[in-house]
Amino acid sequence: MKTIIEKANVLIEALPYIRKFYGKTFVIKYGGAAMVEESLKDAFAQDIVLLSFIGIRPVIVHGGGPKINKIMEQMGKKPTFVHGQRVTDKETIDIVEMVLGGLINKEIVSLINSHGGRAIGLSGKDGNLIKAKKKVIRKVSPETGVSEIIDLGLVGEVEKVNPGIIISIDKDGFIPVIAPISSGRRNETLNINADYVAGMIAHELKAEKLILLTDVEGIKDKKNKLLSALDGKKIKSLISNKTISGGMIPKVQACQNALKGGVRKTHIIDGRVPHALLLEVFTEEGIGTEIVK
Repeated sequence: MKTIIEKANVLIEALPYIRKFYGKTFVIKYGGAAMVEESLKDAFAQDIVLLSFIGIRPVIVHGGGPKINKIMEQMGKKPTFVHGQRVTDKETIDIVEMVLGGLINKEIVSLINSHGGRAIGLSGKDGNLIKAKKKVIRKVSPETGVSEIIDLGLVGEVEKVNPGIIISIDKDGFIPVIAPISSGRRNETLNINADYVAGMIAHELKAEKLILLTDVEGIKDKKNKLLSALDGKKIKSLISNKTISGGMIPKVQACQNALKGGVRKTHIIDGRVPHALLLEVFTEEGIGTEIVK
């Protein structure tokens, strides 16, 4: 009986959050170990279905870096990254589209549906969801001090998000699962960082939350202490001293962009923790790092 009562207490503790978030949109970037380990994949799908059934509207944007890397290596290609962005030639973009738009997207859809959800797979190409342009990165040469353009190849930058298709799907009770690929100005396929896509979609939907799943506890300082909340000024300082670097830079930038667009809260959480989404949404303490205005 005691165990049963404890279960009831857990549900009652979640009630204020269920009431608060009913009818609200959460944009969730799904990536890292949560996409690799079978138990974590299953837990993620269960979390998404639960959120949907209690009236929250989840929108999923997924990555797929580890799977892309694995297939590239099997084909004799070495993955290369600059500022957390994958350098993408023509052969690589074919692999990216196959893995993201095919294998991974459909696996996520199937897993959510197996738990009673109603997921639909999309890419940025569908319904002109994402309009993109070729991304340009500049870097100051340490030898000359001159700003140089780094060519990342077929890497895209979001120009515009047309949220109509997501809104239509949401209204009918379906769960959008979005692969971060789109067409460029010359109709070429572009690979877009999933964090940036999630941030822009959250921005356009005026989402209640943007939640990014990662393979770390959150953002830590030089003493390895977890930082529970960060604002723009602190983020700038942490990037400057390289505490925030590599793949974490797109994540914090995506959060900052979402906040500018009216998203109420953004979170970077540890996707290696089973049911990390539920712990973030339905507990006072939450987990990971919250990025604030």
